[in-house]
Amino acid sequence: MSEYESPHKIVFHPYVTEKTMMEMEEENKLEFVVDLEANKKQIANAIEELFEVDVENVNTRIDKNGKRAIVKFTEEYSAEEIGMRIGVF
Repeated sequence: MSEYESPHKIVFHPYVTEKTMMEMEEENKLEFVVDLEANKKQIANAIEELFEVDVENVNTRIDKNGKRAIVKFTEEYSAEEIGMRIGVF
């Protein structure tokens, strides 16, 4: 994984708001705060390794709080189930 030895150096923690909860339920997506230097492929690989899932796609956004990744999971995996495993609820 290029200069990252661990997926924990790419993905910091889930980002939870009312909007992200709605996306989780309706669109099978979770949002994470990630390393500013990480690209979409590195983020997808880190999420897949950390949670043992398949990622369909990753969108990123940078704001005053840092970089966030909106991760859409493949149909075989439930964002709600992953959210429960990592303590979003």
